[in-house]
Amino acid sequence: MMEIFGIVLFALGIFLSVCLHEAGHMGTAKMFGMKVTRFFAGFGPTLWSFKRGETEYGIKAIPAGGFVKIVGMTPQDDDVAAEDEPRAMWRFPVWKRTVVMSAGSVTHFALGVLILWGLFSFVPLNDDSKLQTDPVTIAQVAPCVEEKFSVDPATQRQVACEAGKDPESAAAKLGLQPGDVITALDGQQVRGWDTLTAKIRASGGQEVSLTFERDGTSQTKSVTLPVSERVKQQVIQDDPDRPASKITPADLEKVGMLGITPEIPKSTAGPIDGVGKAADQTVFMIEGTFTALKKFPEKIPALFAALSGDERDPETPISVVGASRIGGELFDRGEWPSFILLLAALNFFVGIFNLLPLLPLDGGHIAIAWFERVRSWLYAKLGRQDPGRVDYFKLMPVTYVVILIFGGFTLLTVAADILNPIELPF
Repeated sequence: MMEIFGIVLFALGIFLSVCLHEAGHMGTAKMFGMKVTRFFAGFGPTLWSFKRGETEYGIKAIPAGGFVKIVGMTPQDDDVAAEDEPRAMWRFPVWKRTVVMSAGSVTHFALGVLILWGLFSFVPLNDDSKLQTDPVTIAQVAPCVEEKFSVDPATQRQVACEAGKDPESAAAKLGLQPGDVITALDGQQVRGWDTLTAKIRASGGQEVSLTFERDGTSQTKSVTLPVSERVKQQVIQDDPDRPASKITPADLEKVGMLGITPEIPKSTAGPIDGVGKAADQTVFMIEGTFTALKKFPEKIPALFAALSGDERDPETPISVVGASRIGGELFDRGEWPSFILLLAALNFFVGIFNLLPLLPLDGGHIAIAWFERVRSWLYAKLGRQDPGRVDYFKLMPVTYVVILIFGGFTLLTVAADILNPIELPF
């Protein structure tokens, strides 16, 4: 039930973003004196509308986006009344038309930055720095430890221990529980996960005394740490993404094991420091969007393979359907920060994608406006007559091809998201 609510909530976030995109076009057009006759959220039959001034506002039945009608977007528009000709959009200076056509994407960028600022400023997030400075709080206790490092041939992942078969973990013997806070080892205060880990690993086969707090009460217990084969810390630091299947015997060492997973402390940056964090994340997401766009063509075969039953590549593009489903899963699991990050990332993607210089995207209209301007300037320099405006009707075949390609790609991603969706790795 919570997942369905999360899907609806995420889809609503996308819908509102698109409506604000159109509002950006409308607001700037009105600011420059262009005539805006309609602004609607949704498509299809009109459910409700009202008219204020010269603009009709309303809601339509299909919440799949929105639209704004600006009079005379191109010289070929044949529905411009004689009295509206001076206010036709195509008659305005190219810089004003550029502002209006880019306002939708700018709105997406502003939304993305605002979402990130709110996230970093007010939502408690994992703070890795505190993980290394605060006493370790236990998140999970392993029931056992595997003595030998081995890889499952089927999954190519490290084989986990099996309770009842492998030795019981020291943490389980001590009766440690999630929420316990480790304060000392062998009578010496210990703070930070890396510090505790180093001491534990160096004490394999030895009896140690562990001091921890539970419900405000301090307890000290002793246990002999089992020895387990683990990947060397230096190997992990040098290549943190190395798969288990690539680990060699030279990469392993025998170390002590306690058998716990730490709880990562959380903190908020606050409204001031949140600005810097939001800026850094914005740059990261924009770079990631351009990288993803470059990889689109090479990912198409993987989408077809996913439809034929192959395992879905998590790096393949997703549709609005897939994004909403992932958003629902994140909401269901309480992963609010990831839910919010996904919504911000989607705004950056839509904003950048919409600026591609292809019709019918906004970027296509901007490209044509500036092509006309540069061509007029060049002809004037050559002493030749201005060739005038671009005939959009002559560009319709190219536009239809772009629509066909985008439509086919959309159907492909939607089908893959329904039949073989991307699975969250946690």
